[in-house]
Amino acid sequence: MGWDSDTVCGHGFRATARTMLHEILQFSPDAIEAQLGHRVPDRLGAAYNRTKHLEERRRMMQAWADYLGGIKESNAGLL
Repeated sequence: MGWDSDTVCGHGFRATARTMLHEILQFSPDAIEAQLGHRVPDRLGAAYNRTKHLEERRRMMQAWADYLGGIKESNAGLL
């Protein structure tokens, strides 16, 4: 993208995605956290199951791709 490590960091992209997936695309925080690889504590403690929220996560990733594609298209003349 042309940015250096003084301008952005991976965690900043994660935070942006987390916010946009929840506030703009209206996905559940549990599915977002499961997809982004952070542990989601359950009543049993530290157990983590990567198959949780799998269908919602599939829909979320397609919505995310469509959302980013729309941003790219709307800014095509600016890049």
